[in-house]
Amino acid sequence: MFKKVLTLLSFTLCVACNVETPPQTEAVSKAKPPPQETTGLDTGQGQLEKTLIHNAKIYTMDAGFSTADAILFDSSGRIHNVGGEQAMLEAFPDAMKIDLRGKTIIPGLIDSHAHLYGLALSLSQAQLRGTSSKEEVIQRLREKEQHLSDGDWLLGRGWDQNDWEIKEFPSRSDLDSAFPERPVWLRRIDGHAGWANSAALAMTDQDLSGDWQPQGGHIYRDSAGKASGVLIDAAMGLVEKAVPDISPDLLRASLDLALQQLISLGLTGVHDMGVDRSVIELYQQQIKAGKFPARVYAFTDGAGDTLDWLCKNGAIKDESGRLNMRAVKLYIDGAMGSRGAALLADYSDDAGNGGLLFMPVEDLETKVDKAMACGFQVGIHAIGDRGNRVTLDALESSMQRFPDNPGRHRVEHAQTLTDTDLPRFSELAIIAAMQPTHATSDMYWVEERLGPERVIYAYAWRSLLDSGARLALGSDFPVEQVNPMLGIHAAVTRQDTKGWPPGGWYPQEALSREEAVRGFTLDAAYSGFMEKSVGSLESGKRADFIVLDQNIFEIEAAEIAGVKVLQTWLDGELVYSYP
Repeated sequence: MFKKVLTLLSFTLCVACNVETPPQTEAVSKAKPPPQETTGLDTGQGQLEKTLIHNAKIYTMDAGFSTADAILFDSSGRIHNVGGEQAMLEAFPDAMKIDLRGKTIIPGLIDSHAHLYGLALSLSQAQLRGTSSKEEVIQRLREKEQHLSDGDWLLGRGWDQNDWEIKEFPSRSDLDSAFPERPVWLRRIDGHAGWANSAALAMTDQDLSGDWQPQGGHIYRDSAGKASGVLIDAAMGLVEKAVPDISPDLLRASLDLALQQLISLGLTGVHDMGVDRSVIELYQQQIKAGKFPARVYAFTDGAGDTLDWLCKNGAIKDESGRLNMRAVKLYIDGAMGSRGAALLADYSDDAGNGGLLFMPVEDLETKVDKAMACGFQVGIHAIGDRGNRVTLDALESSMQRFPDNPGRHRVEHAQTLTDTDLPRFSELAIIAAMQPTHATSDMYWVEERLGPERVIYAYAWRSLLDSGARLALGSDFPVEQVNPMLGIHAAVTRQDTKGWPPGGWYPQEALSREEAVRGFTLDAAYSGFMEKSVGSLESGKRADFIVLDQNIFEIEAAEIAGVKVLQTWLDGELVYSYP
C-alpha cells in the first residue's frame, strides 16, 4: 500500500511541470569510523567525535557578518569553533577532516512563514500552479483522475485566474462538462478562494443560493442567485466540510516528500503557520521514527481548541530540537489576488469592494488577549492597509494589558501599509514577517488593484528595515515555490527570474544580499525565539548549514535564483547530498 501511495505521489509531481522535484537524498550514518581525510564533497561513511570542515568560504551570518575558512562540530551536533583553516587543522589533528575545495557555506535557511502541512497535502493533489488557462486546468485534472477510485473527490491547488488570458473567476460550469458526477474542489494558489463543480456544491449541508453572505467570506453567484462555483475565504469552509480526510498512508508519504523537498533546497527550518493538535502529533510520531529532517516552529490554527490545549499543557519544546510550539496564528483579512484583503478604500479595479475583515475588531482583540494571557507569541495575517491597521491596533492594545508577555509579536505578510502605520512596527517592536516572492508574483497586476498612490507602501521591505523594524523572510509555500533562493533573488532584485522589469519593480525597496540572507537566517531564528541555537554559525550553536555550488554574495544578482544546494547538514549530520 505504501509503495502504491509513493507511486501516486511521484506521478503527481511529474505532471506538475513547474513543481520542484527534489533529487534523491543521501543520508550519512552517525557511526564513528577511524580517522580519515576526505576530499571534495564526499564525507565517507560516518563521523568521528569531531568533524572539521575546511578550505571553505564560510559566511557565519553573525551580528558582525564575519567569515571563516573552517568549522568544527561534534557528534552531538554542536559547533565548537568557526575560524581560520590552518589554526584549526593544527589544533584538532584527530578530527575527521572534510576538504570542501573552496565551496561556500551559509547557515541552514529558515522559512519564517510557510505551510509544511499544507505542502504535504498539496503534493497529494493535482498540481495547478502555472496553468495558463481553464483548459490546461481541466487537462491536468483528467490526468489526476486516472489514478482515483470511484467515489474519490478530485482535489487540486494552484490555479490563478490572473495568469489566464481572460482574468475572470471561473465557474462551476467550466468543470461540470468534464466532471459531471465526481466532486471537484480546487483551491486557488493563495489558499483564499476555492473553485467547485456542481457535484461538490451539492455536497454542502447548506443552501448556497440567495443573497446572504457568511462572515468573513463571499459566495459568488450567477444572475439566478445560485452559487457560481467560486467561494472566497470563510465561505470555502461550506464546501471543505464535505471533503473526506486524506488517508494516513498518503498523508505520511506526502509529508516525507515535503520534508525531502525542504532539505534539498537548503531549508533546515520552517515556521508552520496554523496547524492543529493532530498535525503536531503527526510530527511528533515522525520525529520519534527518525523521519523528520528539519526544524519546525509551529503556530496554532487560531485561538480555539489547539490554543486551549497548549494553554493547559504549556508550550511544546521537543527534546530533539526539531519541534517547538509557542505561537498563535490569527487572520484578519484575505488575499489581494482574490480581492479579499481589507482596504481602507475600495479596490481601484473594483468599485464598491473594500475587501473582507474576517471578524469584528472586538473579536480579534479577544483572541489576541487570550493568546497573550497564556504567554504566547501572536502572528496575525494582514494583507490590506485596513487589515494591517486593525492588526497593529489590536496588538498595541493587548501588549499594554499584558506587559509581561515575552513579545516578538508578528504581522504575517504586512503587505500593504500607509505612511502612518509603517513606522509603528519599529515603535511597537513588532516583527514584519514578509515574503519577497509575493512582490514578484503580484507585480504584474497589483497596481491595478491598489492604484499608484497606495502601491508605493506595498511590499515595503527597505522602508520597514530603515525605520528600525525587524524583517523575517519566508515564502508562504505552497502559495509560492519552496525554493528560498527565489526569495533571496526577489528581495535583492525586485525582478522575476527573466529579469523583468529592467532595474526592478519599485527598486528603492530592495534589500542587500546580506540583509536578504539574514532575513532567512538569524532574523528568522529571532522571530521564533531560536536565535541562541540556530540562524548563524557560532560556537555553541547547532551545526545547521548548507553548502552551495556558487558564492551567493559574489555572483551576479540575476544568478542568485539558480544557486543550487550541494549539501544540507542538520545537527552536524548530512541529511541531503546532491547526487
